[in-house]
Amino acid sequence: MRRFLVLGVVAALALAGCGGGEVRGGTSSGSSGGSSTGMPSTKGATFVYLYNLDVVTDWDPASSYSNEIIAMQNIYDSLTVYNPLTRRASARLAEEWKASPDGKTWTFMLRSGAVFHTGRPVDAEAVKASIERTKSMAEGAAYIWDPVQKITVIDPLTVEFKLKYPAPLDLIASSDYAAYIYDTEAAGSGDLKKWFQQGRDAGSGPYTVASWHKGREKELVLRAFDDYWGGWDGPHYKNVEYRAVANQNTAWQLLLRGEVSFVQRLNPSLFQRAKTTAGVRTLQVPSFQNMLVLFNTASGPLVDVRLRKAVQKAIDYDGVIAALKGAGAPAAGLVPEGLLGHVPGLRPRQDLEGAKALLQEAGYGPGGQELRLTLTYAQGDDDEQLLVTLLTNTLSELNVRVEAKAMQWNAQWDQAKSADPAKRQDILVMYWWPDYADAYSWFLNVFHSADPVSFNLTYLKNKDIDQRIDRLPSLLATDREAAQKEYAKLQTDLIDKHAVVAAPWVTNYQRAYLGNVSGYTDNPAYPNVVFVHQLIPSA
Repeated sequence: MRRFLVLGVVAALALAGCGGGEVRGGTSSGSSGGSSTGMPSTKGATFVYLYNLDVVTDWDPASSYSNEIIAMQNIYDSLTVYNPLTRRASARLAEEWKASPDGKTWTFMLRSGAVFHTGRPVDAEAVKASIERTKSMAEGAAYIWDPVQKITVIDPLTVEFKLKYPAPLDLIASSDYAAYIYDTEAAGSGDLKKWFQQGRDAGSGPYTVASWHKGREKELVLRAFDDYWGGWDGPHYKNVEYRAVANQNTAWQLLLRGEVSFVQRLNPSLFQRAKTTAGVRTLQVPSFQNMLVLFNTASGPLVDVRLRKAVQKAIDYDGVIAALKGAGAPAAGLVPEGLLGHVPGLRPRQDLEGAKALLQEAGYGPGGQELRLTLTYAQGDDDEQLLVTLLTNTLSELNVRVEAKAMQWNAQWDQAKSADPAKRQDILVMYWWPDYADAYSWFLNVFHSADPVSFNLTYLKNKDIDQRIDRLPSLLATDREAAQKEYAKLQTDLIDKHAVVAAPWVTNYQRAYLGNVSGYTDNPAYPNVVFVHQLIPSA
């Protein structure tokens, strides 16, 4: 999931107000590739998105759970889409929906005339088939559909969901993963998963796959789907190209030359340059993505809660935020601002005297036995490296030696899931963001007990915590005030009582894009996604 991303919004009004980005020196002009500012204009009607990693790891919309979200959200539609202004679900393939008073029956009315890229209609039967296939495969984020007990086709444009327990199905249906509606008959009698993995799609979104070359810099090209239900009146980008360039200096030069339209992230120094460069727009927005420092509660020295609390207290939270130079904002608990469950008063502070006392109480620290810990983090992530360096230096002054190892995510994750507890790390650093715009994703995936281990990389097994997490969807659907209170209590228990995690910051996305790209906004529920059909290309 997000763990594959080694990179690194906010109040609704801030999102709306910053939608066009900040542009210095005016937008580009002219149609021959030049401009009054020296910046080339966007080539034709192609939007070029520059990413720092390979784009596609899984083409199957049922199991996709990684980087390809940036393309998939332009290829596939879900029933609803999260609206950051209202903080509610808005219409997408479903024009209307209603829930029973007990929150256990949901009825969605589909828009008329939508078709898949295969030519078949997007009707109630297709919705039922795609969600049932995603549920049965039980891969990626398919857990979002766990509340669904039965799906019934009422008529060609009406589909009913019976739930096992109350849940906010309109919000669930807007999930950034696993909520895609797709043509399950696309492969005919063939194997649909194999059909997808050849670089094919069966969505109903504005763009369809034109070409895919795994491993190449110019990895993926999408072209406009002429029969898209949203229409193509007015100016639109008819092609979308995704390029993978790891080096940020190279990315910056490509943007300056007008060879790319959008750079998903620059480091702080390049971002500051972009803010004063003619013909370049910049946008900095808070996200729903935060940094987690997870402590091994099942094996190794951190089984002792006193030592976990000592490491928590040793983190220089304010120092990290200052060093990030705008790329991160202070975290308050586990839930970022803008989501139900956010508690402003949970902001952590460094407490070296408290850390020292806890270490000494456990027989370590200055004057005691040296404490040795292992830590893994994402290779190539400057922000994570900064955090690890500061923490390692601080702990060394407290007689704690940290063996920190930078690793590719897959290798890091494999080590963390090892069947041999002795091979697992003591501390694991990773990002997390929700699968839909609710905090449930953190608690279910990261802190609910799991066997085999998946993302529960603290290895916490606590029946009380599990039962409380299991009740969250029902609370959200029936009593938001009670849900807020339970989210707050869970966070204080996990952070303060059990000390299984520290959350140093929430990521600020720092975007740079050409001045002739208009209409761009950042939706925090869909990390790093540019909804290209909404953009307006200009000369």
